Amino acid sequence: MPKLYLLLGGNLGDRPLYLSQAREQIAAQVGPIVQSSSLYETAAWGKTDQPAFLNQVLEVKTLLSPEQVLQGINQIEQELGRIRHEHWGARVIDIDMLFYDQLVMQSQRLTIPHPQLHLRRFTLLPLSEIAPQLMHPVLNQPVTQLLQDCPDKLPVHLFVLAAN
Repeated sequence: MPKLYLLLGGNLGDRPLYLSQAREQIAAQVGPIVQSSSLYETAAWGKTDQPAFLNQVLEVKTLLSPEQVLQGINQIEQELGRIRHEHWGARVIDIDMLFYDQLVMQSQRLTIPHPQLHLRRFTLLPLSEIAPQLMHPVLNQPVTQLLQDCPDKLPVHLFVLAAN
């Protein structure tokens, strides 16, 4: 079964709850989750005048094609209340496909690997937690090297859920 790496993120509402609901739906609709990174918090990237994001990377096994995965994650975002009205705007949930095995592809709707992942510390840090030696099939570097060379200097902090 192909290995799929997904980045979950959100900065509106009960962020841990939305990520939890996304994980449940991914496991049910896309495939079993093999590994989950810790939760990380970072300031908004791109459009900075908004609340901080909570992010997590998942490794998922799937029988779906990349296009079917994209359709599934878009449906999950919609079911959880994502409204697309502003590029890089605030959102309850965002699910990005980072890698699909070592596949390299580009279509009108989908580019794999994610074209910006090597430029985003909030993506590389959780990815390096669960797949440090994963090789980028285009850049031919492991995730740990991409993180070390990443030009993004925004702080990314481990997020700890408060005990009730």
